[in-house]
Amino acid sequence: MDSLVNELYSLIKQRENAHLEFKEAKNNYDSDKLTQYCCALANEGGGKMLLGITDKIPRSIVGSQACRNLEKTKSDLIIRLHLRIEIEELFVDDKRVIIFTVPSRPIGVPIQYQGIYWMRRGEELVPMIPDMLKRIFNEAEPDFSAQICPLAKVEDLDSESIKVFRELWMRKSGNSSLKSLSDMQLLKDIGAVEDKKVTYAALILFGKPQALKKFLAQAEVVFEYRSSGVTGPAQQRIEYTQGFFSFYDELWNKINLRNDLQHFQDGLFVWDIPTFNEKAIRESVLNAVSHRDYREAGSIWVKQYSRKIIIASPGGFPSGITPSNILWKQQPRNRRIADIFNKCGLVERAGQGADRIFEESIRQGKSLPDFTHTDEHEVVLTLDGQIQDESFLRFLEKIGHERLASFNTEDFIVLDLVHKERPIPSTPTELRFRLNHLVDLGIVERIGKGRGARHILCQQYYTLTGKNGIYTRKRGLDKETNKELLVKHISLNAKHGSKLAELNQVLPFLSQRQVQELLRELRIQKQIHFKGQTKASLWFPGVS
Repeated sequence: MDSLVNELYSLIKQRENAHLEFKEAKNNYDSDKLTQYCCALANEGGGKMLLGITDKIPRSIVGSQACRNLEKTKSDLIIRLHLRIEIEELFVDDKRVIIFTVPSRPIGVPIQYQGIYWMRRGEELVPMIPDMLKRIFNEAEPDFSAQICPLAKVEDLDSESIKVFRELWMRKSGNSSLKSLSDMQLLKDIGAVEDKKVTYAALILFGKPQALKKFLAQAEVVFEYRSSGVTGPAQQRIEYTQGFFSFYDELWNKINLRNDLQHFQDGLFVWDIPTFNEKAIRESVLNAVSHRDYREAGSIWVKQYSRKIIIASPGGFPSGITPSNILWKQQPRNRRIADIFNKCGLVERAGQGADRIFEESIRQGKSLPDFTHTDEHEVVLTLDGQIQDESFLRFLEKIGHERLASFNTEDFIVLDLVHKERPIPSTPTELRFRLNHLVDLGIVERIGKGRGARHILCQQYYTLTGKNGIYTRKRGLDKETNKELLVKHISLNAKHGSKLAELNQVLPFLSQRQVQELLRELRIQKQIHFKGQTKASLWFPGVS
């Protein structure tokens, strides 16, 4: 609850922008106008609309009586816009605030309502201008990798690279009849060749070096090793200007040559964790090859340092993908390449893979994948190989490999957030569902009830790290002891009375709502009473 209130106050301080809208709406708000604003927010990339807040700076919370039936409002918006809009109801000092979280429109698809593609212009809602509509429709770009390379021939493809792919496909599918297919038929079956014409996907994945240099020289992967971040020549540099299947394993082998083991002890056992996780590295390279923009000049770079790897690929994120939604949204730029990877088992599902990178980083107690240096021209992924928290690693070991194998990406993300004492975001909603699942398993503990509840890792984590005292502090004292502390403070300050802010300081591990609930119970039990009706009211011992 505290985190939601803090987020609200943070939003209130911001100026209205393409992703934020405030409306006072004290008594009611027109449903058509609400739909139009949600439509406009979706067309502008998504955002939040808040009712019950003045729209002029400095803003204040006035509360809103609009949209009393939130489920009906949500249902109406889904029917009208075909978008799932999340709605939250928040009470601050008994004033009701309604927060609408609007997702971005689909790639290449503007949203309309009442026959109009809405957008905002200052304080107004207006039809979208033609130039903006054109840009949106142009987002649905054709798949470059599926296009034909006019001058390339089947003879420009490397038979050894095709053989590598064939063996991978047979291993994944278990279909031994693939062995009898001719190279041409196999390439046709996967869409690499169409009517004896070679696609760019075929060149990128199977092309001979001379063909790639002639027709698509930027489709190379450059590997460098540097022992430090100091500028100057790399200790090793290899340029792979050849079909991807001809060097995929070799690239990992080069990285693995300098893949140090990190040791940590758990009782009598010593665990060895490689600095660079093979699954995460391979998946990152696959993502770079299948998502980069081949129309841009420049190569994919794989830069290895002693404790980190940086993978940079030209073209920025595909349209609609951001670091914040990369786990939940897929938009492969080169679908033909992604589909071929999927066929041979290099990726589980076309267009996905970021989930595996995140999972492996969390499993090994390392920092999450970092896209900080990404911009519109280049995706830059940094994978830090240094183990950040050995105690968390021990905790995952105690959970057991069998149980971890049943975890999905959301489970690992929730565990990481709880471990780092960060709030669980409201979207995607799957995170909240998985949080409850981890609580049911006893891996995460919930403290308190309702929106004011907090979450910590289970006691086993603190026992493993010798921090049972911290667990007790985080868990808080039992309810009756908490009430005794409140009564004691109020009694010691009986002369002048105690403010709510002081009582929050007495029990800092509880939310304000939880403290107020304890005060309510003590008042019913006639152990305390208060004077005043606002935040300035004071609490005194006994009955008034």
